[in-house]
Amino acid sequence: MNKTAVKLRVADVSDARAILDIYTPYIEKTAITFECHIPSLEEFQARISNTLPFFPYIVAVSEDKVVGYCYAVPFHVRDAFRWEVEISIYLDMEHRGEGTGRLLYDKMEQILKAQHFLSIYASIAGAEKYDEYLTDGSIKFHEHMGFHHVASFPKCGYKFGRWYDLYWYEKVLGEHGEEISEPVSFGDIKDQFFPEV
Repeated sequence: MNKTAVKLRVADVSDARAILDIYTPYIEKTAITFECHIPSLEEFQARISNTLPFFPYIVAVSEDKVVGYCYAVPFHVRDAFRWEVEISIYLDMEHRGEGTGRLLYDKMEQILKAQHFLSIYASIAGAEKYDEYLTDGSIKFHEHMGFHHVASFPKCGYKFGRWYDLYWYEKVLGEHGEEISEPVSFGDIKDQFFPEV
């Protein structure tokens, strides 16, 4: 697939089936996610609608097919954490390694900066010894994108009859000074990034 053929747009609830189809193999065949049961379509629709409009939820589309998605959620529910977000990304298994992940993350970083968020966090599954369910590919991707390891939770996820670690990675977007701007809604600025929407 030619990277130039990939277009990014805001996700819609109607994308839930395509997004769930991308996510399902990660649940069933990998330890990349610690989710063990496939959510219903209705639950996935709610996840999208509950994320938008304050936080960005975007999809990568090639030849009218959703081939990847990325979204941000609050890092923590407490109000003092409101300048930090957690980010997640998943690509169609057949479209990994083509640059789509970078396209999604670059766009998300631009949006999150414009919203005045100061740090992005990613929770990544890890292991003392990698296996057929988990490689270090996600760690390498995030490090390549400028994320740094900040915390580890050993053997906190049990899946496929074995224990996996959880690593937190961080990328700082702005200065954590005394004068900071309040985060703004993605819905208020999305036309700057997706004028056709």
